[in-house]
Parts: sequence; structure tokens; C-alpha cells
Amino acid sequence: MFNTTGKLTLAAIGAASTAALIAGAAYAHHAFAAEFDGDAPVLLEGTVTRVEWVNPHTWIHIDVVDEETGSTQPWMVEGGTPNTLLRAGLNRRTLSPGTELVVRGYQSIDRLCAPACKANGRDVTFPNGEQMFVGSSGTGAPDDGADPTE
Repeated sequence: MFNTTGKLTLAAIGAASTAALIAGAAYAHHAFAAEFDGDAPVLLEGTVTRVEWVNPHTWIHIDVVDEETGSTQPWMVEGGTPNTLLRAGLNRRTLSPGTELVVRGYQSIDRLCAPACKANGRDVTFPNGEQMFVGSSGTGAPDDGADPTE
């Protein structure tokens, strides 16, 4: 750790820096309140346009049509990890483009909708009434009964 002159070695500095970065990323990853507003629930009805099956979170992109104006607003809905969704029974076929969904979740704090509005998804409901949890457990999201582990 220290060399003969009492100075930290490059390896020790690198290890400490890496540990700090990992700790910071883990905290940021699990901080629901840093990006989403637990007091701003959303209920979105839309059509899946694409799904990003990436870590640490999946992103379900849906187009929501405003009933009053007829305009279409794209939304990006953050879900749990790809593994979480797969274990819940969701896959590329169940969330393929063109799938109609009702998404219950929480809007982003910034309320910006460029290039799309953002929300943290808690659950999705399919046209047949089947409902599935898509959120991440233990992130600080409101305890709203959607997470079967809560």
C-alpha cells in the first residue's frame, strides 16, 4: 500500500478510486427519489414501440395518445433489470412493438418530455387483464403494493 518513502502506491490509489466509483454508482442506481417523484403517480395507456433490454434497467418505450388533442406523446418507462422482467415472465415476445399496455408508475422529477417523458414503471397490465410487476425492488420507490416482495 505504501512505498518505502511513505507515499501511497499507484495501485492503492487506483483501488480506492475504483471502490469509490462503484459505491457511488450503486447508490445512484438505487436512489428512486433522485430521479422520480413518489408523489407524481402516472397511469399510461399506450403501444410499445421498443424495449431496451439493458442493465441496470430495462426501458419500455410506449406511445401514449392524448384523448383530448389526439397527439401522440412518447414515454420511456424504466423497469427492473432484464433478469427481473424475465423472471416475472416478460420477454421480447410479450413486450414486442405493437403490444398495448397500461403502465402504472411514477413520473420523473424534472417533468421534461424531450425527447420523451420518463417514468419509473411499477406494473403493466395487458389487454387480457394480466398484470405484471416490472419495477425494481428496494430502490426507495413508494410501497404501493405493486412489489410482491414488499
